[in-house]
Amino acid sequence: MSSSTTTPEVSVRPARLLTQNREMRAIGVWNWTLPALAARLPDGRTQVTCPAASACTRICYARNGTYLFPAVKAKHIANLAYVLDDLTGWEAAMIRELSATRFAGKFIRVHDAGDFFSDSYTLAWCRVMRACPQVTFYAYTKEVRRFKRLIEPDPPGNFLWVYSYGGREDLFIDPDRDRVADVFPDGDAIAAAGWSSQEASDLLAVLGPRLVGVPANRIPQFLKRMGTRRLSEWQAEIDAERARTRRGHLRLVPGGRAASAPAPERRPGADGAERRAA
Repeated sequence: MSSSTTTPEVSVRPARLLTQNREMRAIGVWNWTLPALAARLPDGRTQVTCPAASACTRICYARNGTYLFPAVKAKHIANLAYVLDDLTGWEAAMIRELSATRFAGKFIRVHDAGDFFSDSYTLAWCRVMRACPQVTFYAYTKEVRRFKRLIEPDPPGNFLWVYSYGGREDLFIDPDRDRVADVFPDGDAIAAAGWSSQEASDLLAVLGPRLVGVPANRIPQFLKRMGTRRLSEWQAEIDAERARTRRGHLRLVPGGRAASAPAPERRPGADGAERRAA
């Protein structure tokens, strides 16, 4: 007997979950990667992978160069499909892969691209970390509120993280307490600010001093957008412009009716939100 109901096609699961690019291989670090910012899956679904991203999207290294190669994009999308469609299976596979002796004493960078895009995904990583105490995990993240709610109260002992400026949640970062990373135009700007550069090794982002300076990628169009600003400064400009837009969009008139208000007057230097990202 025929049926109009069809079984959804199961995506091919990645044979290996952890990889190394040339830079990470040089310092003995392994990567787990998702698509940067958002992705469309083969079945037409879309998923945002960096919910808190903002200024960083305009100079994102993971939306440039080799990350755009079809085979690389397909690998990252397959990773995303795995956690979306079978988070329990992914978790077991990650723990199984990390049990190999070659990972003992190693560092795993969670998200060469992408971020902790949901509570369930974040908590799955916590379970992986606790199941693999022989490995040290680290991450840059812009999911500040999620981490302060889910991670900071009871963090896995083998997890190190740094809050990265340039996102919608910059205002929730406590620069006097949190480990923070900011992108600077170059190494001289990092030194002038009194921050510590992680250029010599990505591990310095979590093992070095608490204020972490990241030199901007030397991609010409990105450098032009960034100008002389730090990413945190660019994000502050974007946040201020958004606040002005919200205030000017509607005004309350007598009787409680909402009416459109004229756009706020622009002043010299008020519009700077079209540069930089990381």
